[in-house]
Amino acid sequence: MGHCSMNYFEVLSAGLMSTLQDRGRFSYQDCGVPPSGVMDDLSYAIANALTGNDAGEGVIEFTLTGPKLRLCGDSPCIFAVTGDAVVTLNDVHCAIYHSHQMNPGDVLHVQRVRSGARGYIAVAGGFDVQPQLGSVSTLSRARLGGFEGGSLQKAAKLPLRPLSEKRQYNITSDRIFPQREKRPVRVVPGPQDNYFDDVAWKLFTRQQYRLSTQCDRMGYRLIGEPVTHLRGFNIISDAISLGSIQIPGDGQPIIAMNDRQTTGGYPKIATVIRADLARLGQLKPGDSLSFEPITVSGAETLWCGRQKLLNDLCRKLRSAAKSTDK
Repeated sequence: MGHCSMNYFEVLSAGLMSTLQDRGRFSYQDCGVPPSGVMDDLSYAIANALTGNDAGEGVIEFTLTGPKLRLCGDSPCIFAVTGDAVVTLNDVHCAIYHSHQMNPGDVLHVQRVRSGARGYIAVAGGFDVQPQLGSVSTLSRARLGGFEGGSLQKAAKLPLRPLSEKRQYNITSDRIFPQREKRPVRVVPGPQDNYFDDVAWKLFTRQQYRLSTQCDRMGYRLIGEPVTHLRGFNIISDAISLGSIQIPGDGQPIIAMNDRQTTGGYPKIATVIRADLARLGQLKPGDSLSFEPITVSGAETLWCGRQKLLNDLCRKLRSAAKSTDK
């Protein structure tokens, strides 16, 4: 039951912001190229595991509303959708966190997300797209990677990579929704926390912020009581990491996300820990959040624990989805 290289998805409707993403584009930040990649690595990893793909395979990341896709070609494919989304296959309810077979002429429609902001569509074998600078991830503002450098467009044809072996389907995963964890987002101080006094730090960590409408894959602008600088708001530009929280002149924090600029000249009061980035990636304009400080060693412990649980789950799913050829 493999499909041949003639198979492709025809985009009947594109959704609000649907792009091809993988784990990201690394080793080029010194040249000013951000890593891009998936905003929720938990949901991404499970989608690939459900379809038997390698961990770094490219998927479609959709935002708020997803695409409507028709399978064209002469053989079936296997797909899975993760994220808290409403999905139909040929206008019939289609379970998320579950692998399904799709036949030529079938129509997959990701209608909307119920909670959070994003979800993922993985296809067994992946999309037949040439990597650019080592990744298929889309950086839309540079027209780099993905499907012709941007988000999906109506009538586009998305080629599927041929499979050389059969794959199992009807595999179900635990539903893991990072957005449903309502605790504060955990941060480690710095690297420029010395630009703020104790009063500013307490304000930063004790108030509730709201995400403004100026939120996208590049960064999140927050709205709250302004955080006052101790010694001005300009520094010599230095590196910006995923989850860096800058405080510009107006005192309203900006969280750097996947498509961020690679350097910046505002002091960074704190950095979101890696274990909370998936939850951060599921936020949307109007959502609220607060911050909780944590030590570096505590952050490392949380990350190791999360990765062990995720790796064990994905190993189990990928084993179930492996080739059935004798």
